[in-house]
Amino acid sequence: MSDNKIAVVIYEPASGDLSRVFRGLKVASEFKSAGDDVVVVFDGSGVESLGALSEADHKLHPLLESLRDNVHGACAYCANGHGVKDQIEAAGYALKGDADGEVSIRNLVTDGRQILNY
Repeated sequence: MSDNKIAVVIYEPASGDLSRVFRGLKVASEFKSAGDDVVVVFDGSGVESLGALSEADHKLHPLLESLRDNVHGACAYCANGHGVKDQIEAAGYALKGDADGEVSIRNLVTDGRQILNY
């Protein structure tokens, strides 16, 4: 494993620019294939993407599944606000609320991760 520590943060909803979601997941996959320490986080409207891609019939579902062990989770506050909390939990993904109910980007930075936003 290399020394690279990466966090891919997806903010884009699947109903928006799906190519941004795809690109974020592909970048995470590239780092994973290279043996890097990579996590994927869904934040803001991006929690909608995690909900949508968790459905088995979504065209990006296989790509998401290939990264299941790397998905750090989704912002709990955002998932609730965007109405996808139950869908994300049912798919087996964690809801993160380590910063006053929201996912902490700072914790990713203090863990030594380079942040890539999509």
